[in-house]
Amino acid sequence: MFTVDWLIAELRGLVSVSGEPIQRLGAYAVEGLVARLASSGSAIYNALRCKEPVLPASMELLSYMHVLYEICPYFKFGYMSANGAIAEAIKEENRIHIIDFQISQGTQWITLIKALADRPGGPPHIRITGIDDSTSAYARGGGLEIVGGRLKMLAQQFKVPFEFHAVGIPASEIQVENLKIQPGEAIAVNFALVLHHMPDESVGTQNHRDRLLRMVKGLYPKVVTLVEQESNTNTAPFFARFVETLNYYSAIFESIDVALPREHRERINVEQHCLAREVVNIIACEGVERVERHELLGKWRSRFAMAGFKPYPLSSYVNGAIKALLGKYSSKYTLEEKDGALYLGWMDRHLVSSCAWR
Repeated sequence: MFTVDWLIAELRGLVSVSGEPIQRLGAYAVEGLVARLASSGSAIYNALRCKEPVLPASMELLSYMHVLYEICPYFKFGYMSANGAIAEAIKEENRIHIIDFQISQGTQWITLIKALADRPGGPPHIRITGIDDSTSAYARGGGLEIVGGRLKMLAQQFKVPFEFHAVGIPASEIQVENLKIQPGEAIAVNFALVLHHMPDESVGTQNHRDRLLRMVKGLYPKVVTLVEQESNTNTAPFFARFVETLNYYSAIFESIDVALPREHRERINVEQHCLAREVVNIIACEGVERVERHELLGKWRSRFAMAGFKPYPLSSYVNGAIKALLGKYSSKYTLEEKDGALYLGWMDRHLVSSCAWR
């Protein structure tokens, strides 16, 4: 322990939250190691909640999550690719039920509602089931009614028949009866950056990761969309997980470095509240306390196949739209289509993958 304390003190002199990308990531990785030694990782993870935009009816308050949404294309890539697959799968349907397993602000559905408003022959009836737990309610400054109200106003503006069904419980606890499925509706299910939070067979006897996929398959959805971070931290032993975390997040920190100056207060806040909590959780926590459990797309593929799903092709039109989106960002972002999935990367590292199933 004497050697450890000495090394931590040395490391703290080498890292800085306003330094180069590796120094900034290093600052949070060191805190992760300290928290691991003190068994305090879970408390830090819960304290550093990523505050999303608080949305009073009249004004949108910019906050950390919104800054990240604007300066990097990760969220927009995921939302655009998923929405493209959903729009294609339900194009002949008149009653649509979208089940979003982590609705957050509901930002993803703004563009889809607008697009469906222009459908020849008139828009379909849309029902969105928004699932979210108390952590996001804290981030929003209120419950799901804020999201529902915002989407309803938008739908009225574009003359789209709309219903919102709020389910304020953690995604891992969802049962079929919570979803209030109605006869005659076409179902689309959205898993955007949420499934990696579900505990699997390596955590305990309740494998919610696979249970949810089997439950969703039983709904006979037209399409299921998956957006996930392309990283392997779920079952990797500690050292391999530590190295993977450094490699993965250094690419993310480099991409933010290009977008915002190093001394920028908002950048420090974004990294601290939206990324540091993930880094600390992956490094410091084990068992049920380790919530961030990413898997590579190959592993997700086998989980979906085991649940009885078949791949659903992503729309080529959407690929073009995403390429146009990336044109507004650094030329170091890459887009690759491989085996029916899309990968967004930074230089030679895949960071986010998107695919669809039915």
